[in-house]
Amino acid sequence: MLALAPQAGAQEATPPTPVPASGEAVLLDPISVISRTGETAIESMASVSVVDEEAIARKMATTPLGLFRDVPGISIQADAKRSNSSINIRGLQDFGRVQVIVDGARQNFQRSGHGTQSVFWIDPLLLQQAEVIRGPVANTYGSGAIGGVVMFETKDASDFLRDWERWAFAGTGQYESNGDGWTTSAIGAARINENIDVLGNIVWRDYGSYEDGAGIAVPHTGFDVLSGMVKTSIRPTDNSEVKLGWIGTDDGWSERSGNSDLDLAQNTFTGRYHVTDAQESWLDLHLNTSLNMARLEQTYRAAVGQFDVDTGRPVTIPAGAKTNYDLDTYGIDLWNTSRFETGMASHELTYGGDWLKDEVVTSSPLGGSDFYTPSGSRQTWGAYIQEKLGIGWFEAIAGLRYDSYELSGTNAESSGERLSPRLTLGVSPFSGEAWGGLKIYGTYAEGYRSPTLSETLISGLHPSGVVFPFLPNPDLEPEVGKTWELGVNYRRDGLFRPDDRLRIKAAYYRNNVEDFIDGQQLSPFDPTSGCPLRADLFRTGSYAPICFQYQNFAKAKLWGWELEGTYDAGWVFAGANASFTEGYRVAEGAKEDITTLPSSKFGGHLGFRLLEERLSFGGEVEHHVAPDSATFAKDYTLVNAFAQYDVNENFSTSLRAENLFDVRYANPLNATTTSIVHEPGLSVKLAATLRFGG
Repeated sequence: MLALAPQAGAQEATPPTPVPASGEAVLLDPISVISRTGETAIESMASVSVVDEEAIARKMATTPLGLFRDVPGISIQADAKRSNSSINIRGLQDFGRVQVIVDGARQNFQRSGHGTQSVFWIDPLLLQQAEVIRGPVANTYGSGAIGGVVMFETKDASDFLRDWERWAFAGTGQYESNGDGWTTSAIGAARINENIDVLGNIVWRDYGSYEDGAGIAVPHTGFDVLSGMVKTSIRPTDNSEVKLGWIGTDDGWSERSGNSDLDLAQNTFTGRYHVTDAQESWLDLHLNTSLNMARLEQTYRAAVGQFDVDTGRPVTIPAGAKTNYDLDTYGIDLWNTSRFETGMASHELTYGGDWLKDEVVTSSPLGGSDFYTPSGSRQTWGAYIQEKLGIGWFEAIAGLRYDSYELSGTNAESSGERLSPRLTLGVSPFSGEAWGGLKIYGTYAEGYRSPTLSETLISGLHPSGVVFPFLPNPDLEPEVGKTWELGVNYRRDGLFRPDDRLRIKAAYYRNNVEDFIDGQQLSPFDPTSGCPLRADLFRTGSYAPICFQYQNFAKAKLWGWELEGTYDAGWVFAGANASFTEGYRVAEGAKEDITTLPSSKFGGHLGFRLLEERLSFGGEVEHHVAPDSATFAKDYTLVNAFAQYDVNENFSTSLRAENLFDVRYANPLNATTTSIVHEPGLSVKLAATLRFGG
């Protein structure tokens, strides 16, 4: 939701913010990092949402799943693997359709198979802020984001330390009843001098399997994860800053089948540089560099019978055998914004370029690469220019991005390039206190997603159940998302009292994805399919005369609308959100269901702050409507409650109860023909934080 907490940042110039008669501090909207031009979410002519520090604390999220429950247009699929997440925006998911960025580093890990494909790891207790931009308008963030971008910003020492402190330390303990989960966190920061500070944070979580709303234990949903980060900020001059960071995750969980254990080690190194001139006019230069190394090891608990992926003959994977998935992602991102005026017009000209390389190395107990996730490398690079023009009540954003990619693996390679435009027109047609904060905009934007290594190179025989071939497809065309969006922003300060504020964003969109890529079952009896009839496999007794191949469908059509709003008057705060997504794909002229359609959701929260705002408490309601294509998922409604009490400036306690009425429900993304994962029933969380500083 739009931010409610007081934070430092720029405030838009019009309409003016009333000054409270009491002289109290005015709440400021946090700057949206994802905008790249210093806008707040309510100023942005795009579907941008910010989950700020106060909202993160209120939600007491164990995983990213809990951060975005009240953000429209976004859903998270975690299967039974609760500590890793796959993000769905407006029905698009996996294979890089949604970009996930942590401190400027792309999170590209992918492990193909049944269930989620693209997953990432970040602990909510490491975060200062999380942001979402829906649709392909964020094409300044690199190739692929035809669904949108999710950006996580970790904590800074300057945010944690109070103005008078040279050092500070805080420890948090949290217990969660469902799953008997324990969380321990420690954070410390030091201001070495006026120009250098450093922060370290470590979080340990140990959770058992949870019970669903019917009191039935959901097996293999337990996990233990150790997360940490170190970040230092160096300010060589008054107008420049260097941020160096490391984020690490050591995670362990069991496959839902119970046949194997998985251990992940991920290390992300980031270096960011920002320099501007004194007036922040012609020079506002940013350079982000990153290296993200993920190592996933799958260990078989017991001997497992499978089929050889080359011959189809029965083989036995011995207990203790390992499959390894290694991904190194290198990234460079450089951009500058120049601000100037010509006559009555103001300009923000942003231009830059980026380069990204994924190197994937996988190994199988049978030798060679894991065929589901083949080894190989992929590079993407691009350049863009974007102009934001303002003339009185009229604004326009025009942008153009060039993308190019190359991928290569065993005996196959692929490449492509494209120009993608964006045009946004906006008007603020009224002036005055009541309607001066109304902005209406319309956008047309295109995005470009290149095929992944798995989609292009997957090859071999299905290893369990039945035997059939997977066929590579080096002729895959990239996906092109073409989105129309109509949006309304409304902001009002001093609605009922001098220091209150109202923020509302609403949007309607249509996204046509051309050359949509998805798996297709082929028949060997169709001479045009390219699927061979494997007579040699009949002797296995488990041969299914089909083939599987990733192919370009003619088009996928997605449309929907979203609404979010917040009201904050200090002693009372409230919010509402709603989103609806519908769509289908077209294959050979026939409409087919899109399996990644999320629930439509409607919700809100109401809270109060008392005792000089040291005590806050309230409740939340969220209603989810399953899409028509979700045969195995039903509508459901959840009710949550929360409370936080700051005993003093150094000690606070928090309480949260989720799914108060113990509803048994399933996320449609986790309810398929092959499995249904029910979500947790009633869960009570209790936490306490003790802080020292000097």
